[in-house]
Amino acid sequence: MTLSAWFVAFLLDNWLGDPPHWPHPVRWIGNLITQLQRIIRAVCRSERALKWGGAVLWLLVVGITGLTSWGFLWLMTAINPWLGWLAQVWMIYTLLAGRCLSDAALLVFTALQQGSLAQSREKLSWIVGRDTSQLEKPQITRAVVETVAENSVDGVIAPLFFLMLGGAPLAMAYKAVNTLDSMVGYKTPKYRSIGYVSARMDDLANWVPARLSWLLLSAAAWLIQADYRQALRIGWRDRYQHSSPNCAWSEATVAGALGIRLGGPNDYFGERVEKPWMGDARRDVALSDIPRSIHLMTMASLLALLLFALARLLLAGIL
Repeated sequence: MTLSAWFVAFLLDNWLGDPPHWPHPVRWIGNLITQLQRIIRAVCRSERALKWGGAVLWLLVVGITGLTSWGFLWLMTAINPWLGWLAQVWMIYTLLAGRCLSDAALLVFTALQQGSLAQSREKLSWIVGRDTSQLEKPQITRAVVETVAENSVDGVIAPLFFLMLGGAPLAMAYKAVNTLDSMVGYKTPKYRSIGYVSARMDDLANWVPARLSWLLLSAAAWLIQADYRQALRIGWRDRYQHSSPNCAWSEATVAGALGIRLGGPNDYFGERVEKPWMGDARRDVALSDIPRSIHLMTMASLLALLLFALARLLLAGIL
């Protein structure tokens, strides 16, 4: 019954995505972070105090999210097992972001197809942190492929990994970790102290899923007849070509599978950030690389679901 909830939730995500006006736990988590951050900043004035406040912020947000999720699931199951099953489906469905990510990438893809640089830059700015105002078509395309590759980990593979380890409540706690990093885990003066713990804990949480993404995306490349040998080789060779300990695993693997280069210098918050390249430029990046990267992510996500469902069965002693 539990595994059936996984598959139903996965299908719902691929079918519906995240309708903007539906209730969503990530928005609630985001509101909680905003309110707690305001209180902590009012109390903690020095950089050192803000770093300790950031640790308290992380503990409160992740703890409240995990305990609330567990309590909600327990209550629904106590009322009726089918209500508990439906609660699981809803929670897992909201955790997965594959369709949302592919839709956002395709909005940029469509704008590029129509020849509108202004629209493609605007739509890209919705999903990346870099400055998009001066980007040209190849840079925009590369940024979309990088975003799909990177977010295949924290958008799908990592939630499924924590779902395997501890069910929906632990997966929801992971989502809180990831949301904290996306809201406060920056190295800018405003966030480097209060977001220090959040950034480090997100790195830790994604350590295993990121490395699994190397294998899953390489297997996906084989299934869709992309260059799986280069995916494996480049993914391993360039796995540390990023300031993050995790991001390059998926990005370099996708670069290898497609035969292009990803990474390189970008502008963030008005500052030029020099980043190393990942992959070999066997050809120039092409617009068709956007749907191909989405195909890779979708297939890797399905493989992750099957792998972690099998592992859950093994852990439960059914096989």
